[in-house]
Amino acid sequence: MTTKVEKSIQVDVPVNQAYNQWTQFEDFPHFMGGVKEVRQLTDQRMHWVAEIAGVRREWEAAVLEQEPDRKVAWAATSGATNAGAVRFEEVGPMSTIVYLSLEYEPEGVVEQVGDKLGIVERQVTSDLERFKRLIEDEGYATGAWRGSVNEHLDVGTPGVGDAVGSHGDDGKAGVSGKAVAAGVAAVAGVAAAAAAVASSSSTEEERPLPPPPPQPEGVVQPETVTVVEQPPADVVRDSTLTEEAPPAGYTAPSSTEGVERGVREGGDDPMIGGGSR
Repeated sequence: MTTKVEKSIQVDVPVNQAYNQWTQFEDFPHFMGGVKEVRQLTDQRMHWVAEIAGVRREWEAAVLEQEPDRKVAWAATSGATNAGAVRFEEVGPMSTIVYLSLEYEPEGVVEQVGDKLGIVERQVTSDLERFKRLIEDEGYATGAWRGSVNEHLDVGTPGVGDAVGSHGDDGKAGVSGKAVAAGVAAVAGVAAAAAAVASSSSTEEERPLPPPPPQPEGVVQPETVTVVEQPPADVVRDSTLTEEAPPAGYTAPSSTEGVERGVREGGDDPMIGGGSR
C-alpha cells in the first residue's frame, strides 16, 4: 500500500530564482525538517538521509527528468521506496507556484501508524513553507544548476513503480533498533494524547437520561391518589356541616308563631314584607 502527497505553495520570487534554489539539493536540510543530509554523487544521483518520528531512513535517488525553470523528477534506486516530481509555474514576473508530488511506501508498524496520523503530509507542508521563507528572505538563490536530464522524454510524475531498484529492501536501510523504539514511543505518545483528549471531551458532556420504557398500546397509567382516612359511618363531624344560607333579600324566622301573634296585636297583614299579596 502506497501513499501520495500533493502540495503547492506560491513564492514571491521569479521562476528562475525558485528553480535555481531547488537544484541545490545539498541545501535541503536548511528548510526540510526531516532531511538530515543530501550528498550529490553525480549530476543525476544523490544519497539521502532522513529522520521522521524517530525513524531514520536512507536511500539513493536518480533524477529521471530535469528541465530548467519547469520540472525536476526523481525515483529511488535503493533504500526507502519513494518517487515524485516538483514543478514550477510562473504566475507573474515576481511570483511562482511550486507544485510537489510525492509517492512513498510506508514500511513497518511505525511508518504505517505515522502514515495514518498524516505525519509525512504535515512535514511536506511545513517544508514548503520554510522554502518560501528562505527564498523570499534571501532575495536570491544560493546556487544553480542549469543542466538538463532527459528534457524531451517527459516521464510525467514518477511513482513507486518507477523506484524498481528500491523494492525488496523492506525499509531496513539505515534503521537502527534504537531509532525504531524512539519512533514507536513518539507515535504511540501522539495517539495516546489524542485518545485522552477525546475521552476527556466525552466525559465532560452531560449525558441525557434514558427514555422511559414504552407502554403497551391501550394501557393508561394510573394517577397518583392520596388516601385520606374516613370516620366511621355512624359518626358525623360538626365541622363538615355547612349552615344553610337564607335566600338573598329575604329574612324570615324558622317559625311564624311570633309573627302571627304580632300581626294580631298590631292589625297588620302577616304576608307584607316578603310573600305575594
